[in-house]
Amino acid sequence: MAQTFRKARTTKLSLQQYVDGILGGERSVLARAITLVESILPKDQYLAEDLLAAVLPKTGKARRVGITGVPGAGKSTFIDALGMHLIQDCREKVAVLSVDPSSPISGGSILGDRTRMERLSVDQSAFIRTSPARGHLGGVGRRTRETILLCEAAGYQNILVETIGVGQSETAVRSMTDFFLLIMLAGAGDELQGIKRGILEMIDCMVINKADGDNVAKAETARACYANALHLFPATPDGWTPPVLTISSLTGKGIAEVWRIVLEHRTRLEANGYLATRRKQQALEWMRELISDGLTQLFQATPAVAARLPLLEDAVRNNKLTPAAAARSLLMTLVEKGF
Repeated sequence: MAQTFRKARTTKLSLQQYVDGILGGERSVLARAITLVESILPKDQYLAEDLLAAVLPKTGKARRVGITGVPGAGKSTFIDALGMHLIQDCREKVAVLSVDPSSPISGGSILGDRTRMERLSVDQSAFIRTSPARGHLGGVGRRTRETILLCEAAGYQNILVETIGVGQSETAVRSMTDFFLLIMLAGAGDELQGIKRGILEMIDCMVINKADGDNVAKAETARACYANALHLFPATPDGWTPPVLTISSLTGKGIAEVWRIVLEHRTRLEANGYLATRRKQQALEWMRELISDGLTQLFQATPAVAARLPLLEDAVRNNKLTPAAAARSLLMTLVEKGF
């Protein structure tokens, strides 16, 4: 029996089976479709492109929320609380797309977010997908944009994208979501240190988590500090001023207020037309990223480049050639081959 089950699971679905399953809200088919778009096999990539084209008319309606924060801020616990609020109080479905950092040595990742989202992980109205970063910059997975579209087509009204953590490449999650939330902690040293100015310029809301017990006063002090700092930044193009709240993911304090702000922000963007403008710009950024990825793949697959690369790497390693000269030589190889 076990052998039969394994064989059935590894059998590829047809394009129509993928489409029907996703539009029908079948979680198992959605999971397999995401695995398909994450595949690096050429035949899978062609099928994934056809699948995305087929479901595209059913996408674009969900609220896309990016969530980042300092290490230990409680991102997963917050998402668990927010997700349950959406399911129980708003009667809506939620998809959580999270990323575990891949080891630069082994390439492996822990993929343990389900263990930190105890309630969401067992609720049928929630879908949690944890993918390894595999060296992709920006704190998100390589195919997160495609996964967002698949989840929207499957009927999830809310997409929460959890990043690895605060870093210099957080523009990636900003480029695929409508609302960017930053989670911070109080009492972790200088409140304005350890976070990049660029991230503060991108956020739509900041929350100070773990505002419970003896930490309430510290959280309020941190809230006031950050609120004052954010007022020094110029107004955003959409006219939104990022609010700063204190919350407790443990007790649920402030969770409903955070979602009220997300909805208020969405209403404003729809009213002033900025949501449509942002989505169009995101689509263009996505296309340019795919072009860049494709060019890299073509470059590495060119026989002449593959033949010269080891020699040039050895020359650079032994200080016989500068990295710039080696790179220029390889690029000229493409030009000579009529690339």
